[in-house]
Order: sequence, then C-alpha cells, then structure tokens
Amino acid sequence: MSTVLEESQIVEPRRVAPRRSPAVPQLRPTRLQRLVHAIVASFADVLDSRRIFVLLPFALLAGLTISAAMPQDAAPTTLVAVGLGIAVVWFLGRDFASVRYPALLLGAVWAGISLLPMHGTFIGTTMLARPVYGTFQVTVDELITIDGTKARVIASLITPMGDARDPGIRRARIAIDTPTIAPGDVFEGKFRFYPVPAPVLPNGFDTQFHAYFDGVGAYGNATSDIRLVAHGAQLFDRLVADVRQGISTSIDDVLSAPAAGIARALINGDQSKIDDDTRNVLAAAGLAHVYSVSGLHLSLVAVLTMSVLRVLLSMLPGIGRYVAEKRVAALGGIIAALGYFAISGGNVAALRSTIMILLVLGAVVFGRRALTMRNVAIAALLVMITDPASAFRPSFQLSFSAVVGLVGAWESWARDSERYTGLWERSLRYLGASALTSAVAGLSTVLFSVYYFQQTSPLGIVANMAVLPIVTIVMMPMAMLGTLLMPFGIAAPCILALGWSIDRMLDIARFIAGLSAGIGWSPQLAPTALLVGLGAYAWFAFFTTRLRYAGPAMAALLIALFCIDQKPDLLVADTTQAIAVRSAAGMVLAAGKSTSFAVRAWQEDLGETISAVAPGQACTPDGCRFASDIGFTLGIARTEAGVHELCGRVDVLVARGEIRSSCEQGLMIGPLDLARRGTFWLRWLAPSGPFEVRTAIDGLSRPWRVQPP
Repeated sequence: MSTVLEESQIVEPRRVAPRRSPAVPQLRPTRLQRLVHAIVASFADVLDSRRIFVLLPFALLAGLTISAAMPQDAAPTTLVAVGLGIAVVWFLGRDFASVRYPALLLGAVWAGISLLPMHGTFIGTTMLARPVYGTFQVTVDELITIDGTKARVIASLITPMGDARDPGIRRARIAIDTPTIAPGDVFEGKFRFYPVPAPVLPNGFDTQFHAYFDGVGAYGNATSDIRLVAHGAQLFDRLVADVRQGISTSIDDVLSAPAAGIARALINGDQSKIDDDTRNVLAAAGLAHVYSVSGLHLSLVAVLTMSVLRVLLSMLPGIGRYVAEKRVAALGGIIAALGYFAISGGNVAALRSTIMILLVLGAVVFGRRALTMRNVAIAALLVMITDPASAFRPSFQLSFSAVVGLVGAWESWARDSERYTGLWERSLRYLGASALTSAVAGLSTVLFSVYYFQQTSPLGIVANMAVLPIVTIVMMPMAMLGTLLMPFGIAAPCILALGWSIDRMLDIARFIAGLSAGIGWSPQLAPTALLVGLGAYAWFAFFTTRLRYAGPAMAALLIALFCIDQKPDLLVADTTQAIAVRSAAGMVLAAGKSTSFAVRAWQEDLGETISAVAPGQACTPDGCRFASDIGFTLGIARTEAGVHELCGRVDVLVARGEIRSSCEQGLMIGPLDLARRGTFWLRWLAPSGPFEVRTAIDGLSRPWRVQPP
C-alpha cells in the first residue's frame, strides 16, 4: 500500500475556535471603597516630611493661641524643662516616623507658647496706668500717618524736662501738630500721655496687647506748640519718609477725593485720606483689599518689572548666551518688590507678600519650583517668629488664609491646565483663572470677614472679575510708572489715568454694593469659630488629593451648628460712660454720646445702628431707671442716694463716680469693676433668670494689662 498521499487527498485540519471561558463580571468599586482608598492614599502623606513641614506654622499658631489665653505667662523654668523633654523624645525616636513627626509638631507648639514671653522680655514695656502731663523731649522712631500739619508718630527716648514726671515707658504713640517731621527728629514741648485703652468688647481687638508687643506703653498728644531740637541721623528712614510724603503731595496736586486717598493707599500705604463712605462701599462690594497693599499689588509690580526686563533683554542680540533672561528678570522683580515694600508702610500683609515674592522669585533665580505650599509655610513662620503678636491681627489671618486657599487651588488647577494651547483656549483659561482666583480668595477669607467685620460680599466674585482687568491693565501699571516719573515732574498724565481707573472701580463698587444690599448674611461668630477654622486650613494645606476639601466642608458645618454667637442685650463701656440697651426695635443708647469711640466700635461689631436716645427713661438728679421691653430693667446711679433708691428695683445697676455703697440685690457694676474688667457684655437669659456676663478683660496678671490706678 502506497503511503504517499496525493495533494487532493490532503485534508486541512479543522480550525476549532478557542473555547471561551464564562464572562466574569468586572466589579466597579463602590463609593465607600473609593472614599476609603482616597483616605488611605492621602494619609500616606503623613510619612512625607515635606508635608509635615506645611503643618509647622499651624502648630506654631496653636502655641501662640494657648500662650495668649493663659491666665499668666508660663514660668521660664517650665518652658525650658518642657522644651528639653520634647528634644529628648525627638532624639530617641528620630528613626521612627510615628515618633519623630509628632515630636516635631509638639515642638512647634512649644515654640509658639514660648515666643510671646520671649518677645515681651526684649520688646515689651511698662504700660502707663494714669495720665501724665508736662514738658518732655521725644525722638521720632516711625511715622504712622501724616496729613498736612498733623502727624501720628511712634516716639521713644521720652525724657521729662523740669518737674515733669517720668512716665517710665519705652515708646508712645503721639499726635503732633507739625508741618514737617521725619524719623530721628528730636522734639521738645508740652505733652499729655494717657493709658492705652482696653478692648471695647470681649474678644475684640486688644489694643493693649498689640501696643505692648510694639513697645508702646501709652498714647499721647502735644498740648502746645513744640520745637525741633535736632534733625535725626536715620538717613534711610528719612529718605523713605521724604519719598512717601513727596508721593502724597504729587497725588494731591492732581487728584481730588476719593480717588486721591485710594491712590495714596495704593502707592505708599497711607489710608488716612480714604473716607468712611468709600470704605463701606468697597467693603460691601468685596473690593476693600484693593486699597490695602498686599500680595496683589506686590505681585503685579514684580510681574510688570519682570515682563519689561525680559522684553528689554530680548532686544539685545546674543544676550541669551551670557545670561539667563528669565533669572535676571526675576532678580529685577525682587528689587522692585523690595522698593515697593519700603515705601508702602510695611504692614503685615505687605511683609507676608514680600517674603512670598522673595521665596517665589528666588526659586526662579535658582531654578527651583516656585509656587508651593512649603513657601507659604516658610513665609508664615518668618512672620510669626519675628512678630508673634501679628498672628492675632485680622490682616495676618486674612492674607495667609487667602494665600493658602489660592496655592491649594493652584496645585489642583495647574495639573489640568497644561492641555490648553490655543489662543481661544488660553483666553478662556485666563477668564476662568480670574473667576477661580476671586472665588477662592473670597471663600478663604469669609470666616475672618464675618468674625471681625460682620460683613460678607455675596457678589464679591462678580465685582472682582469686573475690577481685576482695570487693576491689572491700568491701575497698577499707571501707579508704578507715575511713581517712577514723579522725580522728573512729568507724572501728571499717569496719575490722571490712575485716577480714572479708581473712579471706574468705585462706579463698579457702588453698582455691586447696590445689588448686594439686603442679600448678605453676617452672623455673630464665637471665638471657637477661629479654632475650627485653624484646623480646617491646616487640613487643606496638608492634603493634596480631593480629600483636602473635606476639612473646610466639615468646618463650615461645625461653625454653622455650634459657633454662632448671641448678640448682647446690654453693653456698659469702661471709659466713655456709654451704655447701650436692647429693645424690641434694636439697640438704644441709655447713656453716653453716639459719637464716642466705644459706641462706634459697638455698631461696627454688631452690624446695627445704636439709636441716640433710649425712650422710656425715668430720671432724677440721683439716677435713671430704664425698662427694656424685652424683660429687664436697668438703673444708672450717679450718687449714693441713687444707689439706695434703685437697689432692689432694677435687674442690673450701674454706679457712677466714687460711690462706696453696694447693692446685694441683683447685679451691680461699679467704677472699680469697670476699671479692672473693662467693658461689660450682658445677655438677658430669661424673664426671671440672671444675666450671662462677659467682660473685655479677663485678668490683670498679664504684662500688657494696664493696672487700674
């Protein structure tokens, strides 16, 4: 049998399709699983020392808060012992992240607790307790404001002449009537020094606290003509003061109010010429930040300088072979920012912005990544270490909260913005970035705007989007160019263009403020809201994933549920003898003047008008009785007889003058109580119940408290 097969007999093997296995359904992770995965991935950052560094300023601020809230300064031996203990724990556990990083954060808290006593030792001063009159010789350290023939200055080397009593203070804030004044000048004349006033409300702005850490132990004013004894030798300070005054004069020669006041504030930081109506309109529209020298202005000056330098350098043929144009331009931006900071008055927001710009542009000069949360942390640490009291000022909190929000948003925005390449897409990106910047800055600062100013700007995003092109394209370039041309006497066209841009900004502000009327909501917040906010900002700065937004969202819920405070039913001032009582129609003034500082501060804090006269008072030469229609009665005794007459007939009795009598029935507030505890804040709890009582001064044991005479 033949084993050879013919070609026709060859059969192709049948191709059998591979047998498919049963389809396995692809399970998608649930929302809970995705959330858990995000949390685990985010908390992996805990092992990253770079993210831990971001938390250091928040830990330092927590320590400062603890230190300020303590009934007295911590003992130096205790601080040293605790510091050594933390250092030992860190050293022994330096190889373990679970020990090393908590010890580092605890060390930052300890540093914050230690900073205030340390600064008080080197910078603090004795606080004047009673007024001092006489002839003194003073040396001007710093110009606060100067307006025509009147100036407010910080003076030191206060030397009594003749039989005048030595006030025993390092420095004082003095109002002087003089046409020319500069740092270093020595003046002699009759002065009146008086104690630094206490806070006008519980948890309000503490003037004594900030004055103490500025070395200012008293306020004062010249009571007669003073004479110049000698010109100062502080050449740089005199030069800066002369430049600032020359800028103000050049602006006033061309512009009129209110544009002149805003122009002065933009260039040299002098806000003394901005009237209250203009401030209120800009605040209602969410544009108050425009006239306060801050990151926006310093950034624009630096960016404009960099842009001009890069254009000029690009016009030089072959220059790129010898120098890096971008780095040289960044160096020029640093110099411009420092010069602007020098003539702007150097407030906290400007200082923070200058440090940030130095870090950002310095990174460009050295070829490093510029805009990072780490740079924000470095800037915050530098400001708080050099001036820890500034951490309790609204300007510090507003500026840093805005920067934390903007940098965090930029970290997310930058990842998604690289795909935009066309002109149309870039234009849309610019508009979107402007809207995002306004929204993020507004949301980041809303907590402090409500807490300190009881003011929100519901249409602030719209106002900022409308004004930002004017500020960027006209206002700041004209302000910068006009300042450079002032020495040559040809700055008038630039100043006129600057004034035009300010007028247009005010038109937009008035329009937006009119639309915003009646739609804002500004609750009274308790101090715990700031603590919740501190935790939220730390959370937002630390995490880099979408989990970072959980902190602010949770904080908003907690503040809305637990941090809304009640408004007072009775306010009693410690110095101006003003008394405000709540009625069904609102707060009314039972005593004092409606133009006094305390009443004006109360109105700003409460966000409501206090009527000038309280109806329904029954008065005699010895005192007055007022019945509030919300359920309680108030008595004001002027004499001993008035105390006896009103005692037992009113729920709260305020005694004036040197009254030795006391009242065991009800609540009595006497002169000594006001001297020791400051303004009284009272809320009526029930028709038959007591008052909730708060005072502006919790205790006199802290070194910045003025001891009652």
